[in-house]
Amino acid sequence: MKITLLNGRTCDYQAYCGFSLKVVNSDRAKRLSLRIDEKLHVPVLTIPKRCAQKKVKEFLDANHDWVVNMMARLPVAAKFSQGEKVSFFGHDYTIEHDKTNRTTEFSGSVLRVSGGEEFLHRRVKDYLKEQTLKILSEMTVNKAAEIAGKVKSVAIKDTRSRWGSCTTSGHINYNWRICMAPKEVINYLVCHEVAHLVHPDHSADFWNCVEQICPDYKETRRWLKNHGKSLYKYI
Repeated sequence: MKITLLNGRTCDYQAYCGFSLKVVNSDRAKRLSLRIDEKLHVPVLTIPKRCAQKKVKEFLDANHDWVVNMMARLPVAAKFSQGEKVSFFGHDYTIEHDKTNRTTEFSGSVLRVSGGEEFLHRRVKDYLKEQTLKILSEMTVNKAAEIAGKVKSVAIKDTRSRWGSCTTSGHINYNWRICMAPKEVINYLVCHEVAHLVHPDHSADFWNCVEQICPDYKETRRWLKNHGKSLYKYI
């Protein structure tokens, strides 16, 4: 990506560092920074205003190995495909494309996908998100009732890193990919977000509340921390 400098010249930092790179010029940033966008599978370089080209290159040189190592840890980006098995709330389904089918639906241990094969990935993703919203909406309301929490709304998002969030007004969001985690892990995430309805922090009272409605939360939380990134391979 070529960046226009204050002197009118351009610098292709992507070519300089030798790997794909997203560059963000920020008037608000106070220093150079690098992070990994796990959803887009690309490192992101943030450059503050009036930062010298030499300083940017030195920063890239110093962090080159870190970027390479972090990118190597990311799962290879993948799309849902014919014959693949996909886990949904603890049950495994085999994806079968059937263009004669009018709808995409679960049928026994099969996920039948309608439409043209070129749209298979999008149809599977859309269907999983649709079904996930239905199930998590019910789970969230039921869990909230156990601690007298009030849910304003439940939504499914395509977030880059967060598994869930809860606003002070009671709006709860979930990352759609959580549907492919083990069922007990999904239950933990729901309990985690619901507990924020009562405790909008991560205090001892918050974790006591989580444990009240999810006694095995430490084990399931550990699974999400150690294995959750594997679910991000689906773009």
